[in-house]
Amino acid sequence: MKQTKNTWLFEISPKKNLFAFDFREIWRYRDLLLLFVKRDVITLYKQTILGPLWYLIQPLLTSVIFTLIFNSVAGIKTGEIPPFLFNLTGVTAWNYFKDCLTNTADTFKKNEHIFSKVYFPRVVMPMSVVISNMLKFGIQLLILTFFYLYFVFYQGYDIQPNIMLLFFPVLIIIMALLGLGFGMIISSMTTKYRDLSFLVTFGVQLLMYISAVVYPLEVIKEKAAQYAWIVEYNPMTTIIETFRFMMLDQGVFTLNWILYAILISGLVFLTGLLVFNRTEKNFIDTV
Repeated sequence: MKQTKNTWLFEISPKKNLFAFDFREIWRYRDLLLLFVKRDVITLYKQTILGPLWYLIQPLLTSVIFTLIFNSVAGIKTGEIPPFLFNLTGVTAWNYFKDCLTNTADTFKKNEHIFSKVYFPRVVMPMSVVISNMLKFGIQLLILTFFYLYFVFYQGYDIQPNIMLLFFPVLIIIMALLGLGFGMIISSMTTKYRDLSFLVTFGVQLLMYISAVVYPLEVIKEKAAQYAWIVEYNPMTTIIETFRFMMLDQGVFTLNWILYAILISGLVFLTGLLVFNRTEKNFIDTV
């Protein structure tokens, strides 16, 4: 009897290259990626009364609290920019990075029941988080635009966007890579060290206060010059300041710092991808 050789459509084998990132395989699983995005968007506030309105309530309440505490009580000046609009701009950009990081940081732990039963490119899961958060970010940008127009046309503030706003997608990519990279690193480490999951919330909160979200960079240079370098070398500070420069024409913008932020985000993402690819091979034995 003549034997025929079996031809397989796909062959699943252990990854030999730690930097293996098969875009063709991810494209084949694009329907699954979109399904995870839909799941993240729908189920987040599914059993809440206000539902997606929390996308708007959270940044507004945060900005109001920051305005009362840091501007009214602590007396931090924001120049010609209304304090509320200044804070809302920083909070809007920060929320996207924070959500990408925190929602990716527990990828292995939160999805172990799926990973242990069926194969698909594991990196699809954190990628879905970044994409689904873009929808939330877009909604918050709309509310920022509304208050921007309110202060300009109703309150009479002389504020106008900068031409650099055309490069805003570059900032989104930097934030996505930075949040995704850190998230994959933390997610990989929490498979062995569960204590890290309890430190993420505290660490992200601390990182916010050294990212110039609630104060101009010039203020920290003036009042605490010896610690200003910590804030200045934080890539999120560059992103926040550049976003304010684009939206409000106020803030610190230099090409060197943008290139620095791009370099750091790229290195963090590649490191996260390396650690993630290494961990996914045997995480099910330790999770």
